[in-house]
Amino acid sequence: MHSSSRNVPPSSPRRLTRVRRTVASALGITGIVAGTLGNAGPVRAAQPRPAPVACPASVGDKATCYTGQDSNGAYYAIAIPKKWNGSLVVHSHGGPDLGEGSDPERSVGDLDRWSVMVSEGYAWAGSSYRRGGYGTRMAAADTENLRRLFVADFGKPERTYVHGQSWGGNVAAKVVETYGKENGPYDGALLTSGVLGGGSRGYDYRVDLRVVYQYYCRNLPRPGEPQYPLWQGLRPGSTLTTAELRARLQECTGYASAPQERTASQQRNLDDILAVTRIPERTLESHLRFSVFTFRDVVHSRLRDRNPFGNRGVWYSGSPDDTALNAGVERFSAAPDARRDLSYDSDLTGRVSIPVLTMHAIDDPTAFVEHEAAYRATVDGAHRGKNVVQTFTEESEHSELSNAEYANSMAALDSWVRTGNKPTPRSIAASCATFDRVYGTGCFYDPGYRPKPYASHVRPRPGGLTWPAMTSAQERAWSRIDGVGIAP
Repeated sequence: MHSSSRNVPPSSPRRLTRVRRTVASALGITGIVAGTLGNAGPVRAAQPRPAPVACPASVGDKATCYTGQDSNGAYYAIAIPKKWNGSLVVHSHGGPDLGEGSDPERSVGDLDRWSVMVSEGYAWAGSSYRRGGYGTRMAAADTENLRRLFVADFGKPERTYVHGQSWGGNVAAKVVETYGKENGPYDGALLTSGVLGGGSRGYDYRVDLRVVYQYYCRNLPRPGEPQYPLWQGLRPGSTLTTAELRARLQECTGYASAPQERTASQQRNLDDILAVTRIPERTLESHLRFSVFTFRDVVHSRLRDRNPFGNRGVWYSGSPDDTALNAGVERFSAAPDARRDLSYDSDLTGRVSIPVLTMHAIDDPTAFVEHEAAYRATVDGAHRGKNVVQTFTEESEHSELSNAEYANSMAALDSWVRTGNKPTPRSIAASCATFDRVYGTGCFYDPGYRPKPYASHVRPRPGGLTWPAMTSAQERAWSRIDGVGIAP
């Protein structure tokens, strides 16, 4: 363990004794409390206490683990190391998952995945969120609600950090802006592989994939099937499954086959789709799945069938015949109120008041590294750039980077918070070897790397070159509109 914080016991025997009850009883007491549409604030009602459970194998006997369900209906998992360093990491998971309710397995799986935090001496708490589907402010409120629940049952930590991965990076960044005020409950944030361009611009490359795919493949929908505008992702009543989506993608592109097994038509379609959309072949299916099923969730389930996406004014290039492509792709414009609601829910203002450290793989195939350029432009646009340090690694993954780097990042953030000495990408890269001697997963930092602007990878929409995508003034004005945003 590399933290210099003093070891303190996770809680008194008396406190631990009063929470010892079965998992079934803890998970069976549920009170669903709805927030307002635009401000899904944490719930302050009494909540069932966490119940002790066996820890995942990756945690083992290093900690005491708990699960439960909060008064919003969100399942959660907590781990408190037996040699606790006194600090708490509250985790915001990615996705979003698309199940209707809260998934009790999600938070336990996240604890297993992020057990490195526990190994480093931090208490860890992760929420499964109160429901599946899109809702950044809702997820941020559930994250904050879990922090309050932890304090109520185990006492106030010496320091509290929020960590978010992938879409969870967007959620954690929203936690920072909503609850992370100076001298507030959060001391710092770690954002890894984050979707930091926000919702109103962060999915434009998937909008482009949706229309370009249909131009070449014409099987989603097929000509003989009910037609629908592509901004819906998928028509609300469709029973299309993910397996059927993969079959249609295979039919058109042969993406799952070895190159020598593809037809000439499949290879041409695949080459042209990848060239125009700039999406890596290895994540083509996952991006298409998002542009179909998650877009349907956003449009139909969250925005009441209003369209937040647009591609008018975008010129697609990279195909053998760009003129024909641009004449043939479906075009549409966002409904202003739908775009406002998605922006209010997920875009960032850049008003960061606490130390924020980011880490991103340069070759991230899912949340392109240019999301970091969008975040830098956002915080600089809000004149808060001094509070953000960004690091980049020569890795090619999205969901899982090196454990040595995660441990190193937490130590660098903790030192920044405790001492006030801001680290640099170079100092963070230099300190990683200490952790790699423990984890043996490698250190791949490139301290001199700077990502190109977001628009260099994702074709901007008219007016989409300035950041923040949502200013603080817009956020304040929109917050006064009844029903703004996405319902929790």
